[in-house]
Parts: sequence; structure tokens; C-alpha cells
Amino acid sequence: MEFTKWQGCGNDFVLIDGRKQEPDDYASFAVKVCDRHYGVGADGILVVLPSERADFRMRIFNADGSEAEMCGNGIRCFARYLYEYGLTNKTEFPVETGAGILVPRIILTHGQITGVCVDMGEPHLMGEEIPVCGHDGEMVIDQPIDVGGKTYRMTGVSMGNPHCVVFVEDAETFPIGELGTQFEHHEMFPRKTNTEFVEVRDRGHVRMRVWERGAAITLACGTGACATAVASALNRKTDRKIEVELDGGRLSVEWAENNHVFMTGPAEMVFAGRLAD
Repeated sequence: MEFTKWQGCGNDFVLIDGRKQEPDDYASFAVKVCDRHYGVGADGILVVLPSERADFRMRIFNADGSEAEMCGNGIRCFARYLYEYGLTNKTEFPVETGAGILVPRIILTHGQITGVCVDMGEPHLMGEEIPVCGHDGEMVIDQPIDVGGKTYRMTGVSMGNPHCVVFVEDAETFPIGELGTQFEHHEMFPRKTNTEFVEVRDRGHVRMRVWERGAAITLACGTGACATAVASALNRKTDRKIEVELDGGRLSVEWAENNHVFMTGPAEMVFAGRLAD
């Protein structure tokens, strides 16, 4: 099975064309391929599939085999693959995901790809949409959550997948490794959650670290950066357009006046190969 390996701000993926070749079971395939010692190594796999609703369909499987609705860094890599490998000649095209139809746009500068901008759609803010237990019919902004014997303040946002944004004094030293899994599996989140730990540097710049649902600590999370931008604006900590500094790089995110979130950042191919039977 042929594959390509991609990364966006250090969030890395194995991409396969499922229209040509498919594993018998995606979950076990993802666990095997994403293993960094015995496999290719990745945070997840991306699969190109046909769509009746858009130009292409993207499925995402985490390193633990679970399927995710969406991945912001992943869809930038997915879009660049389609364009670079000649599967489309469009620089802007719709992609069907588990979070709905999203529209990536290839950014060309003097004929060279310099990034990908994605219209990530509208954020979902009501408790039942995220979902967060006990908050039906209301937004979850600066609400208490007890984790590890301490009370934190969280803001819930769904970008098609659930996010819990927690503002902290120092993102660099916050014990993500110790507390991340406790947030992910907290009883408030019936579908588990991605958790962003965010330090506000100024009105246009935040430092974000992430514990991803099904993947643990990763270098970046595109949907998490979008959720962070929305949560920062909702809490009046930043403007609606900010730079999000991640462990693996930087993303530009704007929560526009039309309520859509636009994310711009890099997508790079690392290598191509063939998986053994």
C-alpha cells in the first residue's frame, strides 16, 4: 500500500488514497501504522475517498484507532496532497468531513505553495452541541471544572469536534502530561474532549499547548487553534484575529464577522513510501 507522510506545524499524518486501496479495518490499521517504533509513526491517518456531496471526502483516524470528525492541520495536508498530486487543478474546493463540508484554499505566491487557508465553518457554542453535560441551552464560557483536586475555568467550543479551552498562567510549565487525560475523560464530556491550555501573550498572540483526544500530547491541533481563537474572543482576552503559537509552529486564525473561522498555516510532505504486507 502506497502512502505519503505529511506534517502541519509538527502534527503529522500518514495519508492514503482509499479510492485505490483500503485496509480491511481502519482502526487496527491506524494503530499499527501510527506506532512510532514499529510503524511509520504519526498522530493519525488521513484517507482520500469519493464524495457525493463535495469534490472529495476525508476520513481521519487517531493513533489509538478512534475516528475523529475533523482535523485542522490534517485538512491542510489533505488539500495540498490533492493539489500537488494532480487529483484536482482547483486551488479552492469543498471537502466532506465528519464535521460537514469545509473549503480549503491553496495559497500560491509566484507559483509556489506557501500555505493553505481553510474556511472551518461556524463554531458551535451551546452545551448540547459540543457536548458538555449539564449545560444544555446555554454557552459554556468560563465555567468551573474540577480536575486532579483543583478547580479550573473552561470554555467549551465545537469545531465539529469537542474542545475544552483552559486559560493558564504559564503554558510552558503547565502539567499537561499529568492532567491531559483527566480532562479528556472527564464526566462532563460524553464524547471525551480535546483540551487546549492557553496563555494569552497579548491581544493578538496566544501560546497554546494541546492534549488531543485519542492522540495525547501533540505538537499542534488546527481545530484546537480555532477553538482557542473563539474562546479567547468570547472571554474578551484577545481580538478576533490572532496568531496561535503551538509547540510545532504558528497558525493565523480569524473568527470573522460572518461567524466563520478561517485558519491559515503550513502543510508539508515529509516523505513517500510503500507499506509492507
